[in-house]
Amino acid sequence: MTPLEIVYIDSSVVVLNKPNGLLTVPGKPETHYDSLLTRLRKKVFGSLLVHRLDLDTSGIIIFARTASSQVHLNKQFENRLVKKTYIARVKGHLEKNQGKIDLPLILDWPNRPAQKVCFKTGKTATTFYKVLDRERNNITRLELYPVTGRSHQLRLHMKSCGHPILGDSIYGDKSTVTLSNRLQLHSLSLEVNHPKSNEKTLFSAPAPF
Repeated sequence: MTPLEIVYIDSSVVVLNKPNGLLTVPGKPETHYDSLLTRLRKKVFGSLLVHRLDLDTSGIIIFARTASSQVHLNKQFENRLVKKTYIARVKGHLEKNQGKIDLPLILDWPNRPAQKVCFKTGKTATTFYKVLDRERNNITRLELYPVTGRSHQLRLHMKSCGHPILGDSIYGDKSTVTLSNRLQLHSLSLEVNHPKSNEKTLFSAPAPF
């Protein structure tokens, strides 16, 4: 079992560097009980959920330690005041050095948990990106800045513009999956207003790929 990596802790919040392959919260089946939250609560009693990262995504995630802190942070996420930065490696070379992807998303019910782009019933989803490096092997390393927080947003947005994230078993083709033994998507940093001081606070953890 991978030990918890606590990046920061005080009386209001606890910030972790989540490993890939671990649920953020327990699933309904007993076999899916193991999760970041259940492990955390064994060490930091009473930790409260604020947001989630996908099973296969690693990186920075914040939990509250009090009910008031949870409300404070939840409002920031709801009002899109949180600044989130992700690192990803994707298949192919993007033409533009930076840009915006604006495609509405909704659950693809017959193929759940997969999502799909739908302009009729989808919820607004916006992602900005910036290219960091175009690698020789037809791979691009980039930063992603989601404005909204839809399920699988970054994975599906990159797939929809023709550049699936390496190791993506849901949205990538066979060649994309075989290029990596994990989803190469990492929550690099999170900037929030601290629940106690209300000062902007940045938490970060380097990408493991």
